Amino acid sequence: MTAARQLVGMERLKDEVRSRLAEVRAVPQGRAALWEFGLRDHDLRRLVRNERLRRFHHHYLDGGWDELTARAACAQAAYSGSVISHFTAAELDGLSVWCDQRRPGAPAVGAIWLTRQPAARRNQRRSDIVVRRAGLPRDEQLGALDFPRTTTARTVVDLARELPFREAVVTADHALRRGVDPDALQLVLDRQHQWPGVRRARETIAFADARSESALESIARAAFASGGLPAPILQASFWTGSVWMPERVDFWWPEFRTVAEADGLAKYDGSTAEDRRWQLRRGHLRDQRLSDRDVELVHFGWEDVAGDPGRLIHRLRTAFTRAERRTGEPPVWSAPSAHQSQ
Repeated sequence: MTAARQLVGMERLKDEVRSRLAEVRAVPQGRAALWEFGLRDHDLRRLVRNERLRRFHHHYLDGGWDELTARAACAQAAYSGSVISHFTAAELDGLSVWCDQRRPGAPAVGAIWLTRQPAARRNQRRSDIVVRRAGLPRDEQLGALDFPRTTTARTVVDLARELPFREAVVTADHALRRGVDPDALQLVLDRQHQWPGVRRARETIAFADARSESALESIARAAFASGGLPAPILQASFWTGSVWMPERVDFWWPEFRTVAEADGLAKYDGSTAEDRRWQLRRGHLRDQRLSDRDVELVHFGWEDVAGDPGRLIHRLRTAFTRAERRTGEPPVWSAPSAHQSQ
């Protein structure tokens, strides 16, 4: 927003009105309150048009706020006593979230999610706003009293109750990777011991692992577990006979001498064609070093796990069977423990 456009929005207002508007620019206000400041509907329309104000959920806020924060703040103002939660809290907190929008009943991830105390009238679910009623202790809230949101631990558990296992594990893994205290997650689970979905949340939190380095790896781990595969070793490194390989592998089944690599969209990304060629070349050299360790190697991508992972599970089982015919010495490997990675 340019300074010129800001001036266009304010130049017609009286000095007293401009002064009072500046005093409340950080707090969402309803139309009636702004009328008391001397603003009329034509003033509000002009200020919104010139981006001096933002308007969401029948409330107005200073135009300098980013859209997500402005939407959330205005929604809170519309529902007194509410706290930003679930998907909105996760986005504000920078947590990774994945929700398969193709499945029936998928939640409105793009809506503003709020939690109110149980005394509130009822839950609400619309395309632009979702309100849940639930107990919310003060120590499970962050931020100032006029713009609170749930803590990371509370947000993770709320989403683990809301989402299916394979979707919720993305957020739980990322939270652990960022250093959230597992004891904090356990405390929230204990407080919610009789809430809907808490059993699924417990399974998700128990399964979560900080060593998963991307959403794709998290979804893959869930697919492996659902497909009946044994749990793989995460982030293993191999000994070449003289040095440790510089790269770590995503998944390693030592009992089957099989490596699986999750190839996300950014793996071979580059700003120039030369950069992309180098990324591909480096990947080929890496695969050759792994082949020299006498192991099976399976690559997969988003399309292999985001939909039906049955074909990937079959490919891995086939690799396990092929590995039984390998007679060379098994490779020497090392991997961080879950404790070491946090």
